[in-house]
Amino acid sequence: MYKYLLMAALILTACNLFSPLEENQTSPSLEVEVSQTPAEAEGPEPAETIGIQVTNLPENAPSAFIIFNKYVNVFGVHIYATGNVPDAKLLHAAAVMAEYLDNNEDGMPVNPLVVEAMQTNQATLIMFEDEGEIERSGLFEADLPEGMILQDLYAEETHPGGAEEGRFDAALEEVLHLITHAGYASAYPEVFGEQPGSKLADAMDVARGGQFTRIPSNYPEEAWYTYDDPTCEYDCQVAEYIYWALTSLLGGQDFPGRLEEIEHEWRLNTPEKLQDGDVAVYALLTDGQYRLPTELPDGSYLGIP
Repeated sequence: MYKYLLMAALILTACNLFSPLEENQTSPSLEVEVSQTPAEAEGPEPAETIGIQVTNLPENAPSAFIIFNKYVNVFGVHIYATGNVPDAKLLHAAAVMAEYLDNNEDGMPVNPLVVEAMQTNQATLIMFEDEGEIERSGLFEADLPEGMILQDLYAEETHPGGAEEGRFDAALEEVLHLITHAGYASAYPEVFGEQPGSKLADAMDVARGGQFTRIPSNYPEEAWYTYDDPTCEYDCQVAEYIYWALTSLLGGQDFPGRLEEIEHEWRLNTPEKLQDGDVAVYALLTDGQYRLPTELPDGSYLGIP
């Protein structure tokens, strides 16, 4: 589910500030933090990662973030975690972030415009043990930096290797929400914007059987995307839609029992179903100029910054 979001008062809209990559444009190398402090919470051993390790909070961390004591920086995108989050799960989320952004794992982001947008929007992933911990933290009432975009992820829903055990790994969803909202929607507002009329939103309107600014009492029978959470407004619906579509394209929703769990909301859970059933979004997600991920993150990042 799209937990959207803890945000500071202003969300930056990067209209017209970014343009699609030229064919031969190269990505700048961006540093990933490498120093390390001892783990403070137990957990499974993390998958292999190179250049991603847990550190203390940076000196310029927002004052409200005193509730956190762990930090990872991935290409200028911040990840903060409390002491109750096992280091292995924090590192897993960081590796998923790195793999989404550096999908060929050569140590450089595949689409620097998206990373630049995320940096401009102060994109930050915040990790807690569970929903109860975030509610007790006081962060909802905190004075956060203007324009900062936050996305939460809980350790209890983060499952490295989850599909092999028949469980979905929420890091694949929540990390992607941060990337698409603070990155793609901002860098390419006319294409991936979450407002009506963007190419992505137009594709979603077809998938839902019409343009609905509010959740309909009943979706049309021909719809294949039928999210019915009344708290999820149009922009949230778009964010959920690209998550479902992209992770399905990458094979992340195709494991035993998964369709039965999600078909009340999303029916095209395999690459083949997506290609045949949602022509518009398939064409958008496979358009090479936007350099979207082509491989599903597995939590083992091997790039060398």
